[in-house]
Amino acid sequence: MKERILETADKLFYLQGIRAIGVDTIAAEIGISKRTLYNHFPSKDALIKAYLERRFVHASPSDKPPAEQILATFDSLERRFAAKDFRGCPFVNAVAELGPEDRAVKKLVTGQPVAFTGYLRFPEVSGWLTPAENRGKRLWFVRDHLAIAGALGWGAVAPFYVDLEQPAPENGIPRPGPLDVHLKDDHLQYAITWFTLAGAVLIAFGAWVKARRSA
Repeated sequence: MKERILETADKLFYLQGIRAIGVDTIAAEIGISKRTLYNHFPSKDALIKAYLERRFVHASPSDKPPAEQILATFDSLERRFAAKDFRGCPFVNAVAELGPEDRAVKKLVTGQPVAFTGYLRFPEVSGWLTPAENRGKRLWFVRDHLAIAGALGWGAVAPFYVDLEQPAPENGIPRPGPLDVHLKDDHLQYAITWFTLAGAVLIAFGAWVKARRSA
């Protein structure tokens, strides 16, 4: 019953608005009494909080290449935006209707945009010489946020993380720093390879010409 109440509230809150829908409407839609509803959700605020938590979708870990994961995210958003029942972001709608100071949403939605600078990074793979992690001391020697999240019980997290450069968090942890871009440069290796191949071709051609003349 609890899940049925939440599903009905989710549909009505999203399509018609949180303020426009009361617990009477939700109970009537299901065909139950308000008392039954309150047995599962003690207040409308509790129901709104459960609705917003339900709408928060965690990214699932994937074995696909990073570029494919990012493109798949945008493909998913495009399909969602094109849906007939799309009514915008439920979190933005909640803030617009109730305000960021409302008891039901202030812990879930700040309503304030955050601008930050950093790199999107994906989990690193440990090597043969990488020391084993020490979970008791919370020490990891590769940047594998999926393994760290699993060990610390954080639940589902995004397949990537942001290596933050700025701004610094209020508590100073973690402390961001300037990031240097180190792009892989194989031009010298390519040049040596191609000149070596060209030299081999010239030698082979010279040998062929010599053989033709000798014949």
